[in-house]
Amino acid sequence: MQSSDLNKLKIAIVGAGYGGAAAAKALSLLGADVTVHEQANRIREVGAGIGLRPATMNRFRQWGIFDAIAEVSSPSEYFEILTATGDPIMKEAWPAEGEQTHTHLIHRGDFIEALLGVLPEGMVRLGHRLRSVQDKGDSSVLTFADGTTAEADLVVGADGIKSVVRQQLFSDREPVFSGEHAYRAVISTDDAHGMVTDDNLRMYIGRGTKVYLLPLRHRDQVSFDITALCPDGTWSPQVTKDDMLRTVEGFDERLVAITRGLDMDTVNIRAVYDIDPVDIWHSDSVVLVGDAAHSMLHHQGQGANSAIEDAGALADALRQAGSVKEALALYQATRKPVTDQLQAISRQGWSEDEIDDVFPGQKPAAAATKE
Repeated sequence: MQSSDLNKLKIAIVGAGYGGAAAAKALSLLGADVTVHEQANRIREVGAGIGLRPATMNRFRQWGIFDAIAEVSSPSEYFEILTATGDPIMKEAWPAEGEQTHTHLIHRGDFIEALLGVLPEGMVRLGHRLRSVQDKGDSSVLTFADGTTAEADLVVGADGIKSVVRQQLFSDREPVFSGEHAYRAVISTDDAHGMVTDDNLRMYIGRGTKVYLLPLRHRDQVSFDITALCPDGTWSPQVTKDDMLRTVEGFDERLVAITRGLDMDTVNIRAVYDIDPVDIWHSDSVVLVGDAAHSMLHHQGQGANSAIEDAGALADALRQAGSVKEALALYQATRKPVTDQLQAISRQGWSEDEIDDVFPGQKPAAAATKE
């Protein structure tokens, strides 16, 4: 689209999470009039650490915000998978793009705070819980719980796994329970019992349980994540420390000790859900990004990265296409095949048998003989 057309474009983004904040930055750089509507009265991201891949960091470089993200993250060289007792299964070097761009490990709270911090003041409007979206073809109208409305030439649904935009316009299928729980906490490096000596992500697997140790050196902390099989699909299940300790029975005693020492008031406990692939992500004036379009399980660490890539691809498509309608079709054609594949791979999980499916031919022979 021509710059003059982009400057006239009014865009309303629903949701101020990773996808919404990134889309706001990318689309505002086009010159469009962008407003973000967030249901929460205060944005507070809970959980633990994530890894931002080189392609994601390069998007931040393109948008002029690389330094803002880099100063609250730690560069990492590789990802290692080990057995429950610490025997190596495989080590995968993070892909790097040039000498400057590496995977960066970051706390979710720092990440969303940094993203929102680079948006112009007043762009994000809090306390706007979406009740309905009316697609009028060349524009759409949002109605919020307080009765206020907003009309825009383009509505970007970035409202997460329970997306109102997706459920009203594109797919009414409910999120899918994975049969797993995730227990997440951020602890001091001193409380990691000597298991963290560098900036690299490690995962220990055994008996259906995965334990992640993700260093956050810039905080002198560690993100500690247990993902374990459990039939209880309650979104926020009630779990005791004894329940958690049972999931790590037989693991390295230091991991058991970390679990035993957790303050349960600081542990984020949730059932793990994703969604089935959505056939259509857009109409003429509404489009989905991030978890609203393709929420996926966290086993590949691709959820936040995919949301950032969506934001960049949407901005690219608006630049390249002749109209909003054409741009949304180009965006979906670019991103959907990629995220469909990532959703499928993420559902494979990380059993020892499945590692070779994800990293074919890269599992050491010594590890293969242990199966």
